[in-house]
Amino acid sequence: MSATETRPLRIGEVAEQVGITTRTIRYYEERGLLGPDETRRKGAHRLYNEADVTRLQELIRLRDLLGLSLDELVGLVEAEEARAALRGAWAETATDEERLRIVEAAIPLVDRQLELVDSRRQKLDAFANELKEKLRALKRRRRELARRPPD
Repeated sequence: MSATETRPLRIGEVAEQVGITTRTIRYYEERGLLGPDETRRKGAHRLYNEADVTRLQELIRLRDLLGLSLDELVGLVEAEEARAALRGAWAETATDEERLRIVEAAIPLVDRQLELVDSRRQKLDAFANELKEKLRALKRRRRELARRPPD
């Protein structure tokens, strides 16, 4: 094994490194968020590589940052994978007709992702506005109390 290669990791090691449970990893695999290990023999332990760890870290970051449900996370990932496939097709084609078809196929995918992000942002903005109003009310109350003569 060279200095740039790392040894394969078992599920418990990955869970500890990423900060999630082994059950979460298995569930993400069941939902198709983390691909199967094609080299694994049936019944053998799954081993994970650095790409798997990086993917899990990105999934957790998206889940936490956007507050996504698992179904929403799956939808976001599916759209990103479809876009990656389109990028690959773009690199392999030379005709403007085909590239136009690729661009037209990519637009609804990005629209879907943007709708999800915008929805989350609107909810966060609404929550921030509620907190700002509470803060203004508390500051008003503080000013009122500070102006009253002591009991």
